[in-house]
Amino acid sequence: MSNKNSPSEPTDIFQAQVTSNKGRAIDISAAVTEFSLYESILSNHVTATVAVVETGYEESGASQGVLDNLPIRGGERFDIQAEDNYGNRLKVKNGMYVNRVRNATPQTLKDVYFLDLSSLEYFANDQTRVVKKYKEAPISAHVSTILKDVLGTNTELDIDTTSEPYNFIGNDRKPFYICTWLASRSIPQAAASGGGGGNNIGGAAGFLFYQTRQALHFKSIDNLFKQEPVKKYIYTRTTGLPQGYDATIKNYNIETDIDLGQNLTLGTYNNRTVYYDPVSFSYIVKNYSIKEQSGKITTAGKKKSETGNLVAKEFTQSPSRLMTSVLDIGYQPPGSNAEEQLKAWKENQGKTNYDAPKTMVQSIMRYNQLFTIQTNVMIEGDFSIKAGDMIRCDFPQVEGETGGSKDINKQTSGNYLVAHVCHRITPENTFTSLGLIRDSYGVKID
Repeated sequence: MSNKNSPSEPTDIFQAQVTSNKGRAIDISAAVTEFSLYESILSNHVTATVAVVETGYEESGASQGVLDNLPIRGGERFDIQAEDNYGNRLKVKNGMYVNRVRNATPQTLKDVYFLDLSSLEYFANDQTRVVKKYKEAPISAHVSTILKDVLGTNTELDIDTTSEPYNFIGNDRKPFYICTWLASRSIPQAAASGGGGGNNIGGAAGFLFYQTRQALHFKSIDNLFKQEPVKKYIYTRTTGLPQGYDATIKNYNIETDIDLGQNLTLGTYNNRTVYYDPVSFSYIVKNYSIKEQSGKITTAGKKKSETGNLVAKEFTQSPSRLMTSVLDIGYQPPGSNAEEQLKAWKENQGKTNYDAPKTMVQSIMRYNQLFTIQTNVMIEGDFSIKAGDMIRCDFPQVEGETGGSKDINKQTSGNYLVAHVCHRITPENTFTSLGLIRDSYGVKID
C-alpha cells in the first residue's frame, strides 16, 4: 500500500564548508542545491551526496570556481550544519571527506557537479591492518581496542558488553572486517549471565557493527529490539496530529514480497551446520530450528513465542540449508606466557573460545529473521532520527470503498527498527526517509 502527502517546508543550510588538504576553507552553502546523508545498520561508515551549482567566488578581482581553484581533487573535508523544523541540528562531528567528484560539467557561467562524501573512518580503514595476537578477553574489549588503537578513531564508541572470553590473530585484515567478523561471534553479557553462561544463550547471539554521524556502534540485536521508541508516528488522512504522536507519516510502503522458497534456501527456519575440527580431525553436526528461539529472544512483535509461528510447522521440521565451516577453537590457549598456554592446552585440548557451533547457527538465523517485515516511510525532516533507533508506526486497516477505516492494523503497526535513514534537503522540501525492519508480526503488549 502506498499513500502520499506533501513533505515539509525546506530548511536552511547554515554552513557548507570545504577545506582543502592545505587548510584553505571556502563556504559554498549558497551553491549547494541538494544534500543527502545516509546511515545504515548494515554499513560501517556514513555517506553523503552534495549537489553543487556554483557561479564562483570573488578573489583578487576575478571570479573563481571552487572545483578548480581550491581545488577539489579528493580528500577535502566537508562540514555541514543545518536545522530541521524541530530545532534538531544536522552536523557530522568529525566532518565528511570528499571521496569522489562526479558529473562535473564546467560551463561558461557556472560549475555543476556532485560530491560523494564518506566519514573519515572509511579512509582510515583502507590504510590500516590488524596484525597482532589478541589474548582472551571479551569481544567487546577487543573491538574497543581495535577501533581506538589500530584504526585511531576519536569518534564516540557505543559498544554493548559481550560475555565469553575470546582470542584470535588479526592476520593482517582491515579493522572493519575484523569488527564485522567478531559481531557474528558475539553474545551479549546479559544473555550469558542468565544462567549457564554461553551454553545457555538462547537466541541472543548476533551483533551489528555500524556507524552513525554520532558514533561507531557495536550492538546486540536483542538489545536493539529492547529499546523504547524514540518517536511515535501515524498515518492518517484527518487534519491535525492525533494525541500521543510526534508527527504524521507522509508516505509509506509496506513490502509484501514474501518468498518462502528464498527463506528455506537461507535456512531461516531450520538449518544444519557441519563443523570440522582441524585439531582432532573430527567433525560436529549442529541442527538449529527457529522453534528453539521461541520465548528466548527479544522481538518487536507482541509475543516472544511469535518466532515459532512465522511459518507453518511443516516447513520447520527439517533443515533446509546445509552449511560447512571450520570449527573456531581459538588460535592460542589462555595464559600470559608460553608455559601457561602449553599447560592449559594439555589440561583441556578440546577447549574452544566459546560454544562455536551453537553460537554460529543462532546468529545466522537471527540475521535472516531481521527482515521478516520491511517498511519504507517518509516523514517531514527530523534530523534526530538515526540508524539503530526504535520507532513506533501505526498504519490503518485496508480502506474500503465507503470511506476507509480508522482502526489500526495490529499486524503491521508497532515498533520498528530503523535499518536505513536518509536525511535529504532540497530547494522544495526537507524530509527524512526511513527503511524499517521487524523480526515478527503484531503489536507489542507490555
